[in-house]
Amino acid sequence: MFDPKAIDNLAERIAGAIPPGLHQFKDDMEKNIHALLQSALSKLDLVSREEFEVQKAVLAKTRARLESLEQQVAELEKRLAVEE
Repeated sequence: MFDPKAIDNLAERIAGAIPPGLHQFKDDMEKNIHALLQSALSKLDLVSREEFEVQKAVLAKTRARLESLEQQVAELEKRLAVEE
């Protein structure tokens, strides 16, 4: 779902922003930040780019089919109106 390397990178950057006087806590903070980010992101309903693109293609195909069916229904309604 979410790239673990990106989480590691983000946790490292956040931990790197801590003041110099707290560097002895850097490793612990980085691990805690990593766990916090992982937990927060896992609660989100995220999909991968690949999954998104597949669903986008399915939606486009469905939309095209719906438009075709709408056109067929309109033609059939027009025929019925002429016959009445």
